[in-house]
Amino acid sequence: MTNNKYKILLVEDEANIRALVTTILESAGYQVIAAATCAASMTLYASHRPDLILLDLGLPDKDGLYLLKKVREDSLTPILVLSARSNERDKVEALDLGANDYITKPFGSAELLARVRTALRLHRYSSREGRLPGGKFQLGELVIDYDARQVLIAGKEIKLTQTEYNIVAFLSEHRGKMMTYSAIIKAIWGASDEGSIKKLQVNMANIRKKFGAVPGKTWYIQNELGVGYRMNGDRE
Repeated sequence: MTNNKYKILLVEDEANIRALVTTILESAGYQVIAAATCAASMTLYASHRPDLILLDLGLPDKDGLYLLKKVREDSLTPILVLSARSNERDKVEALDLGANDYITKPFGSAELLARVRTALRLHRYSSREGRLPGGKFQLGELVIDYDARQVLIAGKEIKLTQTEYNIVAFLSEHRGKMMTYSAIIKAIWGASDEGSIKKLQVNMANIRKKFGAVPGKTWYIQNELGVGYRMNGDRE
């Protein structure tokens, strides 16, 4: 077993889930500190400054979103929400408040560890990972030249409109993080109206077509219906 020395704060009030997740993480070489309440988690966060937080929302003393807000006041520590709440509104709220990802219970151990690895890697190399000298981004055969505002796949330039390019560039800058519709709309257009989501979806459909996306196969950008879009976190 490798010892990667990453310290993870697990905030979960159900003892059986807390024990299971702790076992999964420790078996993968992570150091785990656990809390069952929001108050206890705040104390542990302040004293240990973990590398990542796994956060349940349904805590007995306060909603987990309270901890999320407090941490985001002065820190970019990766926060992955683990919750039985599958409502789109809950996911969007957590992501808009700064959660890096949202994992709905029940979940598999392989998925959990993959999400943890991605969040830790992206945080550690947030200013460099995926970028090449000269202001470029690469993910598999996809290359974005930020200075030239060009997108290439397998060496072939993909002709995008200014708006389409802005969307792709924005998602690449937040690679691996689910960006909500509202976050993308605010970044691209600055304000939203009744037709904003439809406008985003139309642009994304055009991007997908130009990228040559094949239904049923892994694509560079993933969509979670009703929530948002994510640039894949791993090179293909």
